[in-house]
Order: sequence, then structure tokens, then C-alpha cells
Amino acid sequence: MKKSFKMRLSDHWKIQTSKLIREKGAIISTIDHEKITWIPAKVPETVVGALVGNKIYKDPYFGDNLKAIPTEYFKVPWWYATHFTLEDLESYQSVRVYFEGINYKANVWLNGSQIADVKTINGAYRRTSFDVSEHVVSGKNMLAVEVIPPKPGDFSTGFVDWNPAPPDGNMGIFRPVTIALHNGVQIENPFVRTKVDLKTLKRADLTISAELKNDTPDLISGTLKGQIESLVFEKKITIQPKGETNVEFTADEFPQLTFENPKLWWPAHLGSPVLYELELELTIDGQVSSSEKTKFGIREVEEYWLNDIHRGFKINGKKVLIKGAGWTDDLFLMDSDKNLEAQVKYVKQMNLNCIRLEGIWGKDQKLYDLCDEYGILLMVGWSCHWEHEIHMGVPVDERFGGVYKSEDIEHVAQAWEDQVIWLRNHPSIFVWTVASDKVPITALEQKYIETFAKYDPTRPYLNSTGGVGSDRHVIGSEDVISKISGSSGVKMLGPYAYTAPVYWFTDTNFGGAYGFNTETGPGAQVPQLDSLKKFIPEDKLWPINEIWQYHCGRYEFSDFSRFTEAIDKRYSKPDSIEEFDKKAQAMNYELMRPMFEAFQVHKKKCTGIIQWMLNAAWPKMYWQLYDYYLMPTGAFYATQKACSPLHLVYSYGDHHIYAINDHLHEVKDLKAHIRIYDIDSKLLLEENRSLDAPADSSCSLFKIEPLETFSTTYFLDLRLLDAQNEEISTNFYWLSTQEETLDYEADLGEFAYHTPSKQYADLNLLNALPKVDVEVSYNLEKAGEEQIMTAIVKNTGDTIAFLINLKVIEKDTGEIILPVFWEDNFISLLPGEKRILRTTFASAAVPELKVEGWNLNTINYATISDSRREALS
Repeated sequence: MKKSFKMRLSDHWKIQTSKLIREKGAIISTIDHEKITWIPAKVPETVVGALVGNKIYKDPYFGDNLKAIPTEYFKVPWWYATHFTLEDLESYQSVRVYFEGINYKANVWLNGSQIADVKTINGAYRRTSFDVSEHVVSGKNMLAVEVIPPKPGDFSTGFVDWNPAPPDGNMGIFRPVTIALHNGVQIENPFVRTKVDLKTLKRADLTISAELKNDTPDLISGTLKGQIESLVFEKKITIQPKGETNVEFTADEFPQLTFENPKLWWPAHLGSPVLYELELELTIDGQVSSSEKTKFGIREVEEYWLNDIHRGFKINGKKVLIKGAGWTDDLFLMDSDKNLEAQVKYVKQMNLNCIRLEGIWGKDQKLYDLCDEYGILLMVGWSCHWEHEIHMGVPVDERFGGVYKSEDIEHVAQAWEDQVIWLRNHPSIFVWTVASDKVPITALEQKYIETFAKYDPTRPYLNSTGGVGSDRHVIGSEDVISKISGSSGVKMLGPYAYTAPVYWFTDTNFGGAYGFNTETGPGAQVPQLDSLKKFIPEDKLWPINEIWQYHCGRYEFSDFSRFTEAIDKRYSKPDSIEEFDKKAQAMNYELMRPMFEAFQVHKKKCTGIIQWMLNAAWPKMYWQLYDYYLMPTGAFYATQKACSPLHLVYSYGDHHIYAINDHLHEVKDLKAHIRIYDIDSKLLLEENRSLDAPADSSCSLFKIEPLETFSTTYFLDLRLLDAQNEEISTNFYWLSTQEETLDYEADLGEFAYHTPSKQYADLNLLNALPKVDVEVSYNLEKAGEEQIMTAIVKNTGDTIAFLINLKVIEKDTGEIILPVFWEDNFISLLPGEKRILRTTFASAAVPELKVEGWNLNTINYATISDSRREALS
């Protein structure tokens, strides 16, 4: 007999609406189905994803084209059909087909026989498999799937108020379909549990388990062997006819599963995210029946509490201040592997250590694999889409959301079990979140607890991503407290719209820097002009109009008037799209940086902060650190700056300068260089401080007292240097003597989604900054498939060069090259100052550097001389 193998059915798929197909599944799943007019597809892929891929609907993300896709087309079933070839079938005893996710229900036929119906495939997050040994043939096989779309009240995917809903509700086969051939017994769901000795970190016990499924009518005995690197362990097993059994290897029984000096998996900035691989092989009578591989990491997750109120997390015994942002998949679930990797690399580049998934996203496990590889922590759980009538489309329980009927409790509990088993080997997942805005009804939470006990006791869970402060009823009228597990210990109190920098340092009742804020942010982050031109028609680019608003969020966030009002009041009203772009990016930067920095300044009372959001499901104006096209906004580089593990911070709250050290070790012999300049670039204050930065610390160094010589708008320049006077970090602020004041008494109705300002900061003098010349040179190097650009930017004038924005473009077309990984950007240069910045990118085009800025006059481009190039290298 041959060795078992798996084959993913991703190619040769075709789709068509049931309105155009009269035949039944028994016919469609035969050769005769070739007579039908089909639309080419691949799997995983939603119906609209396939239609867009075939250009049946063109440019749906441009302007308001999305409105032209009629939703009524997707209220009927759609057919998916494919063929696959099996050779030498007689060499195998059993064949099984696996469906990882179909949205929402399905009937399935194989070679003319129905193998599943809507009772067995029912729910987007159900994983199913079927023994098809009796139905497959050697040679060509035909598979047909009738997909029934989700309807209001179904527990499907959802985009809440982030963007318009997909016209098809993401109906389709949105996760992989796999055929597995084996010799009687199949290995399923391998799991590696690790227990680390937290006192020494030099020992870890592993427990290996796997489910074995016998698809034959015979009693079968064999040997299950496991291997991790050179370590081998095995056990004799016997499985009843048509039976299933769970096999476990423990360190007590197999001492080799105690690892001495294990290579631990660490999140970003704390260590290396080392991964191991487990191989399992089941042999029967000397022949391999089935084999499986899975990667895993050795790490230990714990929780801790501040004042018995706020929950925090530890990895391998070390406290981790969670710094993350909220994820969404593409609106039509069309993310490519390349796109996903670029996004995870962006997360790491921004010095973030976490992504929150509100909704169990991913058309497969690629996102989770990448987070394992790059050391990015994941919060994974259900979305609030199911918790509010406005999203769910049916009445919900005010306390528990949409899951309160007994049949729905059973359905969602089983879906949760399926997802936990599917994802539990990923060390990046540090906490499960079983609800978002609300808490699960008691019967449902009890089922979740039973699932964790049986299938994954290795990580904690949150009964809600709200809880602390829910008695203030920012989101919903009910207190978010579980009868079983009490408060989640985390908070969801906003804000979600424009919020002044001072808020994050001073607020102690809502979203400010205390505890763990699981979703929050200063509101809109408008894309750069290069991206705006990609989705807004030229005649609608300016002034702001209905097309701009269509690309905002929904409901309370269906326009961004709060953002534009703040620009008008703080920076002055723009007269052109170019001026708006410049001021929008300045405010993106200025509003995002203090949010993350406040949680570091107050780290003794903080455990986590999640920016809402990280990315974009489609081109939009709200909630993103980089846009749909992977173009970073000013907020991207503000986050990168704010989350640097070792840097200086200005507190808008108490006007102190703080030294932040996120490392787990002390850093000695540092020097802080503090300078204040007026709007005319005149040096008003200069201070130097020597310091040692204790491990995981926030230390006040200096308080800025107002001086009469301060102009209404002034600049603060912070530099941190090491013992050799080499710069470790820079941080440049533009500030106002007119401090912003918050209006906590403002009436925002039932949903207090932000704290508006009574008085705005006055940054209008920035418009009077004199023009300045800069000198720019750059060098290019090849590094495998990537290119490295080294740029030297020098301010040759006697005025501060404010917010210089570096872009890499294609020389021939002028198109922006993305993704791009700059060490820093939106930089400001003091008179006479020079900065060297590097970026990497992958492009076959000839690249060129383009430099923009707030007050740049002449940009003198030059090539780097051979001698300077040698010095740089």
C-alpha cells in the first residue's frame, strides 16, 4: 500500500447561480455538468470574489461602484463544482473529504451521490468531514456543492460598522476543501501542549495528543510514532471498527518529552519566536496508514491582575504590555499570502506585538502561521456583529446578544469547539475572546469552559472584550458581567472618533491610559493623496463630498466631519486637496502617537492597548494605520515611533519628559537631549540629562515649564543617545500654548463614542513656516528579491524642515511602490541637520526616491558618491 496523502482541491472550480441551472446535484456532479455555462473560480473564494476576479463586476472599490452590485442575486443558492483525479485508488482503503468552512449551508454531491446536506453542513464556522470511500473512483471525480447564503440571524462573517457589507454576505466556500487518502485509519487534530518551568525557563514538559479515526468495519491495531527533531516516541494502539480514539503521549510516560534548555517562543521584542515541528505517523502491518505534521512553539501564557480590576498577560513568566491593533480581512475575503505577509511585517515594523481578530478571520491558517513566525500575539474570538440587532438583522438579547435560544447555543458552542481545535497549535494565540461587546449567556459560557477543559487548557479566555467600566454604558445598556466568571478585567469604553492628545494621559474614567483597552483610537485616519486618487474619481477629489463619505464607516461613523472640523480649527481650513493631504497626515501622526505613548508612560497601571483598527477591508477613511493599498498613513509612523522599545516621550498631561524602556533588561549610560524651538526655529531651551533606564520602566526626567518666549505653536525635539553619543531614538513634537480642553459633559446620545473638545489647540502658525531647501541623495542595493534604498536627507536652510515624507516610486510610471518598509518617515530636520534612512521593498521596476514635505522649497537630488556609499555600507 502507498503512503497516505492529502490533496487540496483549490483548482478547476466553477460557479453559477441556481437561477441559471435547472439540473440537480446528482447531474451536476457528473460529466454532464460540463454542458452548463460556468464562471471560473478557485477555492477558497466567495461568490462575489469570483465574480470580481472574472471582471464581471469591475473596480467595485472605486467610487460608489459597489452600489451597482445587486444584493438580490445572492439571496438564492449558488453552485460550486470541480473535478479531481485519483490514481491507483485500489492502493488505499479509505478516502475522506474535509470542508474547513462554507458560508452558510450546503448540499454536496460526489459522482452523482449526495454525501452531505444542510443538516450536516450548517454554519460558516463549522468544520466537517465525510467518508467518501464508497463514492470515489480511479480517474476523474466530480464534486458539486450547492451553497445556501446566510440570512439575517445567521452566525456568519460580518464587518459591523467598519465599511459597507459585501453584497453576497461572503457566501461561498471560503475555506479549503481537502481530499485525504489513507489506509484505514486517519490521524486528525494533532495537539502539542507545553508546560514551561517558569522559575528557570530551562525545562519544559510536552504533552502530545491526536485523534485517530477508523473508517473501516475492521478492528485495527498499529503503531503511532511521533518525532520532534531527533526525538522519537511511539505507542501501540487499537481502534474499534468505525471507531475513534484519542491518543496521548505525556512526559511522565515518555521522559524524552521533557525538554532541557528548550528554545522558547517569544513575542516581538522579548526574544525569538522559535518554532518546532511535530511529525506523526501511523503504521499498520508495517505500512503507513496516515501521517500529519504541525508546527508549534514552547511557551507559557499566564494572566495577572492590577488591583483585582485590570487583567494583564504574561508570556513565559514575563509581563507583556500588549500593543496592538484590530484586524479585518478583505471585504470579499480576497487577501493573498503575499499581502498577508506584508501586513504582518508592517505590524512588526510598527513595534506592535499584537493583532486582535474580532471575528475568526482567515480563509486558511496563513495569517496565524505568519504571526507564529514573526512573533506577533493574537487575540482571537467572535465579533460583535452577532450582538446587535442593527448588524444581525433580527432582535437580540440586550445582555447576551444574538445567541440566547437553545438551538443557537448548541450551534455556536459547536462552532467554537471546531475553531479552537483548528487553531490551538498556534503559539501566537495568547487569549480566546468568546464575546466582544457583551457576555455569553450562562449556558453558552459553560459550554465554552467545557471546550477549553477538553481541547485547550493552555491559554486563558475573556468572557468579553468589554467589562471594566461597563456600568457607564458607553456600549449598551447592560453591565458586561458574567454570572460565571465575573468581569473580563478589560475595557471597551472608546473613544472611536476624534480625540485630543491630552485625553490619553489624563482620562481616568473611559478610554485613557489605565487597564487594558481592547479597542479604541482617535477616529479617522485618512489615506495619503496617492491612495485617494486610486478610489475617488478625479472630479470628486475636492472638495470633500458624498463619495468620500461613502468610504467612511457606517452609522455614527458615516462621515468624518469631526476630523475635518479639528483640522479646520487646529491647522486652519485647507483650500486644496494637496493642502488637505498635508494637514491630514500631520494630524494622523499627531493624534495617534500620544495614545500609544500614554499607555507606556503609565505602564504601571496599564496592561494593554488595541488601536481600532490596523487595516482596511476596502479603501476607506476611518480606522487604519495603513490603507487598503498598503500605503502607510502618518499614523503608521507615529505608531512606529510611539512603540519604540527605548525612547523619550512628552506627556501632554503633566508636561514631563519620560524615558521609556520596554526591554526586560536595564540600559545604562544613556543621555537625554531636550530642545525647544519657536516657530521661527529659534532655540528657546536646551537641557541634557544622564540616566540609566531600569528594565520595563517609565521614568520622568524633566518638566517643561511654559516660557513667555514660546510662540503659539512651538517645537519640542527629543533625542536619546547611548554611552558613545550615538543616537538611539528621536522624537519631534509640534505643540501649542493654547492647550486643548475636553468636554466631558457633551451629550452624544446613547453611544458616547468619543470625548469632544471645548477648545482646540492652535497650530495655525505652522502655515507660516518659511520655505526651506533640502538636499537629497540615495543609493540602491539588491538583496535577493528585495531592493534596499539608503537615503540621505539634509536640511540646508536655517528653518526647521517639517514633516518630510519619503516615497519610493517607479521611475517610468511615477506609481508608488508598495509595500515599503522605512526605518522612519514623516521626519522633521533641524537647521543644518542630516538624516540617513533606509527602506526595503520588492519591485522589478526601476525605483526612484520622491521627497515631499510641509514647507519644502527646492529639493536638490543627487546620487551618492562612491566614497559616501562605501562609508554608508
